[in-house]
Amino acid sequence: MPKVVIADDDPLVRAGLRMILGGAPEVEIAGEAADGREALAVVARERPDLVLMDIRMPVMDGLRATQALRERGRLPRIVILTTFDADDLVLTALRHGADGFLVKDTEPEEIVRAVRRVMLGEPMLSPGVTGRLIATVTGNGLDERRRIARARLARLTAREREVAAAISEGLTNGEIATALHLGIATVKTYVGNVFAKLEVTNRVQVARYVNDASS
Repeated sequence: MPKVVIADDDPLVRAGLRMILGGAPEVEIAGEAADGREALAVVARERPDLVLMDIRMPVMDGLRATQALRERGRLPRIVILTTFDADDLVLTALRHGADGFLVKDTEPEEIVRAVRRVMLGEPMLSPGVTGRLIATVTGNGLDERRRIARARLARLTAREREVAAAISEGLTNGEIATALHLGIATVKTYVGNVFAKLEVTNRVQVARYVNDASS
């Protein structure tokens, strides 16, 4: 059973997430933390499979904690918890190796679904907010970003561009396979090609290039 640690300085948020995830039979709440430093200690002690990590916390913020966990090794998977006033830090967190992000007012069933997806190895984007997130983080230099994005996307084949567009919509590999009538292994190959040609490390960066190119 996957073990999850919840790291958030708001006890009400932790209680809400504990209630939501505690109702999912395939998830075990392994521990909680009120700041990033405590999260590192809980992770070292409990060795969870996934951490729900708030960005803005005292003592050590979620960004530094995410970076510290990644420097220790690949596991656990990390999903960033954010409100819109923290959007400026989300892409940085993802660059440090986070596997996705959740907005704190996400519907409970979507939170459970997101945890399941990440545990299956699918980096999780929140499609309803991805566009606004990108717009918030990259509000300046539109012409230059558009030029760079279009030049990068021009490296892709037609099929790879279809896969990149699907990634930008928040589709999982399985959903892309269904939409494009491809096998999962083929989709994974295309996703790898897209990452390599665009010189990115996560799906949010792919979405950013697709968004910039079409703006």
